[in-house]
Amino acid sequence: MKKVFNKGLLMALMAILTLTAIVPQQAQAEESLHIMAEAAILVDAESGKILYEKNAGKPLGVASMTKMMTEYLLFEAIEDGRIKWDQEYQVTDYAYQISQDMRLSNVPFRKDGSYTIKELYEAMAIFSANAATIGIAETIAGTESEFVRLMNEKAEEMGLEETTFVNSTGLSNSSLMDMHPEGTKKTDENLMPARSVAKLTKILLDDYPEVLETTKVPVMMFREGTADETRMENWNSMLPGLIYEYEGMDGLKTGSTDFAGYSFAGTAKREDTRLIAVVMGAVDNEGAGSYKARFDATRALMDFGFGQFTTEEIIPAGYQFEGQETLAVEKGVEEDVSIAVKEPVTMMIRTADKKLYQPELLLDDSVVQNGKLEAAVEKDAVVGTVEIAKADGTEYGYLSGSAEDIEVATTESVERANWVSLSMRSAGGFLSSLWDDAGGFVKGLF
Repeated sequence: MKKVFNKGLLMALMAILTLTAIVPQQAQAEESLHIMAEAAILVDAESGKILYEKNAGKPLGVASMTKMMTEYLLFEAIEDGRIKWDQEYQVTDYAYQISQDMRLSNVPFRKDGSYTIKELYEAMAIFSANAATIGIAETIAGTESEFVRLMNEKAEEMGLEETTFVNSTGLSNSSLMDMHPEGTKKTDENLMPARSVAKLTKILLDDYPEVLETTKVPVMMFREGTADETRMENWNSMLPGLIYEYEGMDGLKTGSTDFAGYSFAGTAKREDTRLIAVVMGAVDNEGAGSYKARFDATRALMDFGFGQFTTEEIIPAGYQFEGQETLAVEKGVEEDVSIAVKEPVTMMIRTADKKLYQPELLLDDSVVQNGKLEAAVEKDAVVGTVEIAKADGTEYGYLSGSAEDIEVATTESVERANWVSLSMRSAGGFLSSLWDDAGGFVKGLF
């Protein structure tokens, strides 16, 4: 008996150790991800699936990450033909004075100078040049005040929640030498939550991926070969060849002000996977904001994403739900029709979590009434969608609020029966009913 007890105890202990070694891995991985920032978010750039977030819904100072909206409106204006890359900008007094403030990131303008939109864009995207950004805003909208209106209008159109723009640069209005945009206050700041910054980043990358051709440039000379030549080293020090280089990093925008602290919207691609990481108000181990802290936080997020997640097929094409393989068909030559998932469903998940995701069929009650379809039924007719639920662990959802609909459709067509067939079927049903009633009557006699 003693040997049996010891063996049973040993097996129980082994089971417990196995469970503690495997089950909490997800929680431990997430708990060990200690991001030293006021807010952070990590997103799969293709689907918008959120892989991790911390305080991501709180509006915070966005600083020069604001310039991503200015970049978006610039690309849009170029695409619409409203301005051209080789178009010349005549420096205004406002832009000139800002350009002379060397406490800010800038390329110096000449008071009577003119610069191409391409020059201004490169200075903005690589060196975060503030006067160059103002020049772009004035070219597109006439004044920065009008440009700010366009920024907020576009933010609403994009669904950027809790977002307020008060200038085109991300500088504190108090840094604009009392020339801040009309309709705003000197104490105003640009505000965005990390989730909205990530959403803006994704939309910019989706609509104008060519932005990366510039944001990935580590160093460029402004007005090379002239007396105004200025070395522009990219503020994104995670680019290959720079001090905090990270494999696959090619964008996108840093930001820092006294109000916002140190922030960064970064993106990196490895093989077929692109991630977006946003950190806001990054600090070091002493709790102090620093240039390096934002890159350390970004590195931790990116390592977590590339190391823990893969894109997995959750549901294959043609998948059928057990017990719901068919739908009844009224007035058809066939009494039912097969249904299945149209396209394979892939998601970025932790590989070990694959079995935790379970599909559920949601029928469209505007098409399927009382569990039935009415003939004629066409092949590939959409009858519902799939909802995928995770049995255990945290699921953050998507930047857009939900995944794209996964359609369930008929796998074959069913023609409508002719009136003769329908009449015979109706008569058969009637006779069958009479027979059942008669049978019941006869049985009742005995």
